[in-house]
Amino acid sequence: MLKCLIIDDEELARTLLKTYANKIDFIEVVGTYENPVEALSIIKNKDIDLVFLDIQMPDLKGTVLASILPEKCRVIFTTAYAEYALEGFELNAVDYLLKPITFERFLNAVTKLQSNTSTNSDATLTIKSGYDLHKLKLNDITHIESDSEYVKFHTATKRIMSYQTLKSLEKTLDASIFMRVHRSYIINKTKVTGLKGRELLLSDIKIAVSDSYYEAVKKELF
Repeated sequence: MLKCLIIDDEELARTLLKTYANKIDFIEVVGTYENPVEALSIIKNKDIDLVFLDIQMPDLKGTVLASILPEKCRVIFTTAYAEYALEGFELNAVDYLLKPITFERFLNAVTKLQSNTSTNSDATLTIKSGYDLHKLKLNDITHIESDSEYVKFHTATKRIMSYQTLKSLEKTLDASIFMRVHRSYIINKTKVTGLKGRELLLSDIKIAVSDSYYEAVKKELF
């Protein structure tokens, strides 16, 4: 469970972010704050893991606050101003959400944080499919397949379709577990059992490997 704060001088933004966060089972909202200065003592005393942080605020800019946070505390910037994006990423932010923020974009950001911080065999990935949320163990996912504007998450027993692109998803996945092998496929590297010609074998599943990924596949997996 990640303990988080929401800091934004706009009440509607705080309410929306809290509503989104309450839908995610690995996030606990410890508090919401209009004034970033007031949040400082909470961050130090409550062992906060994550801050959703607006940038343009009175008294103290979000980027200034981010620069003095404990190393353990990760930041996802939330702002209406795209021109702050570079400054945000220079501060090693997990992500930069541009208002108005959709739930899909919010979910991609927090899933990225979860993927980057969870490395044990029980690590999970939360997937939005329609109005439903699914939680899959990373070790259960065999491969992920592109299907037009959707992706399909495959396990041994189920397939879950989510409205997002493979390209955007790839940026959020843990590269120590998943690898892009084709414009239409990402595979779980731990499930690979062989390479036959231009096809990867995941037990009885065959996944095409494109020419542009072939050498990288051989080097990394074999």
